[in-house]
Amino acid sequence: MAVIVILALVAIFVGLRLYSVLGERTGHEQQPAIPTAADPESRTAPRVAQPGSGVIADVDSGDLAFVPTAGPGIRALLSADSSFDVARFLEGAKAAYRLILESFWKGDLETIRSHVDDNVYETFAAAVAQRDKDGFKLDNRLVAIDQAVISEASLDRSVAIVTVRLEADIAAVTRDKSGAVVAGSLSDAVQTRDVWTFRRDVAQRDPNWLLIETDEDE
Repeated sequence: MAVIVILALVAIFVGLRLYSVLGERTGHEQQPAIPTAADPESRTAPRVAQPGSGVIADVDSGDLAFVPTAGPGIRALLSADSSFDVARFLEGAKAAYRLILESFWKGDLETIRSHVDDNVYETFAAAVAQRDKDGFKLDNRLVAIDQAVISEASLDRSVAIVTVRLEADIAAVTRDKSGAVVAGSLSDAVQTRDVWTFRRDVAQRDPNWLLIETDEDE
């Protein structure tokens, strides 16, 4: 019984903290789309129009769209890609955060595959395989994304890299093969702070961004 409880706690930890199961940035990323939350046809949400909307913008109920130190990188990105818009990029990043998290919790690797780089995908797949081997299922819920702010941005020639700091409330439950709850509670959400990094070659016509790294925001 002690072994089961320990494994259950490990499964919850993996489900809540994706940074612990993801790979390092590789620089060999593909460019599949990041979808919006509701419209399956709007798979290019982080590619945004309306240039000139401003570098510092109010999103998420008045919070700044990015920290001041990210300003030079954002301005460089706006100069290189006139279609980029900060606020709509953040909406796309939040949609990707929800979709990838929920797909990982369900073990839906097919959905994840087109939105992450090879290293990230391989580590996701390994985590799902281990979870299946242990006989656990995650019944997690993303209750709300409280905030999304760009914490870093850079442009190296035509390669743009944008890092987003996300705060969210997540409720987690781990179930065994029979569906019985072995740990966690859906009525007790935990606040999480994650950092997700996206990449895009702005010289390419493909407007889509790729998740290349995640980490915990300390």
